[in-house]
Amino acid sequence: MGEKMTIDVIGVGWGRTATNSLKLALERLDYGVCHHMWEVANDQERLVPLWNAALDGKPDWPAIFEGNRSAVDWPVAGFWRELLQVYPDAKIILTTRSPDSWCASISETILKVIDDPEQLPEPARPVCRMAKRAVETSIGQDWSSASLIERFKDHEAQVKSTVPPERLLVFDPSEGWAPLCDFLGVSVPAEPFPRSNHRDEFFANMDDIQ
Repeated sequence: MGEKMTIDVIGVGWGRTATNSLKLALERLDYGVCHHMWEVANDQERLVPLWNAALDGKPDWPAIFEGNRSAVDWPVAGFWRELLQVYPDAKIILTTRSPDSWCASISETILKVIDDPEQLPEPARPVCRMAKRAVETSIGQDWSSASLIERFKDHEAQVKSTVPPERLLVFDPSEGWAPLCDFLGVSVPAEPFPRSNHRDEFFANMDDIQ
């Protein structure tokens, strides 16, 4: 069994708000392996049942986050209110972008993939079935642009009004390392801030699911 740790950083931004770039940044800042949907996809046998149980109202957070100090992206972002209480000392990062650009991005990537998991190659089906459940806890089942944009704006407003200001960083990754490192109290690395998971890379990662 891996080492159980507390979670120091929770990303509550939805998928397609540069959550994979944040994952890579946190790993570069020595937070260890950051829990992200791609980590779930690469450890389906262990993590998909755990997340399905969480979606059924029976979460085992120590088991889900075994070996992690940080967690971002869905399914994490769908449980942000609960995780605020479970990890009261964790710092909270809301990755953000314009609602219109987010809507276009998610519609062309995540929603295309999870729309009908049974049409996907067999290895990708379990994680995508779970991902569809997880994403719908946030965005609902109406995937029209108007509904998606309204849900996105509402999510950001709820996070900003709920999380104590001293615990929250609203972070546009285009700002680079400085705001993130200042918030976490760490030094700024010399290399550029990671840029990852553009649309082509997203589909390449899907093809790699075993």
